[in-house]
Amino acid sequence: MKKLVFTIMALLSAYFTSGAQGKTTTDALQNAVTKLDRATKARDYESLQKEFLSIAEQDKKNWLPYYYAAFCNAKTGFFLQDDGDGVEPFSNRGEDQAKKAKALLDTVGQKKELSEVYTVLSMVYRTKVFINPMTYGRKYGKLSQEYRIKAQALNPQNPRAIYVKAWEMYNTPKLWGGNKELGKQLAEQSLGLLKDPETGVYPHWGKAESQELLSKNK
Repeated sequence: MKKLVFTIMALLSAYFTSGAQGKTTTDALQNAVTKLDRATKARDYESLQKEFLSIAEQDKKNWLPYYYAAFCNAKTGFFLQDDGDGVEPFSNRGEDQAKKAKALLDTVGQKKELSEVYTVLSMVYRTKVFINPMTYGRKYGKLSQEYRIKAQALNPQNPRAIYVKAWEMYNTPKLWGGNKELGKQLAEQSLGLLKDPETGVYPHWGKAESQELLSKNK
């Protein structure tokens, strides 16, 4: 009888401990995403990458912390795009983290979530181009475009995937298929699809990025 009581108590303790840990990681993720919404500098994203990775270590079955860590590395890479050597470690970490996020998704039942991961993978592969455009441009530029196309195929109304295409169109030379006016139109389309106010832990970034691109057309 004592053994049975002990077993029941142990199970109850494990249940409540697990619940408490779940709430803690959920709160930590929300707090980190709230800070991400206010991030404006490379050092903000560098710091948040570590924070998201710490959450991922506590909640290894959740794709979102790995996704956000990859996004932060991609953003840092864009800030450092003129420093090839400086970009590389962020690019490598971003690729690894995005692939971990993808591995946690059901590729049949979570198409919208997969669209988000592919969008970030597209950004990560673009940062690999920054490392050395002459050496990596053809390979990773193509991969970046392929993942952006996959992201849009899975969710044509994904404003973040549309923003990535806008960036691609605006920054690609006209000789190679770029179109600044189309880039502007796509950025406006992305803004129109973004909900306001933007809250919660599900991916909702893109407003500041699209607005920044549009500001270059004025």
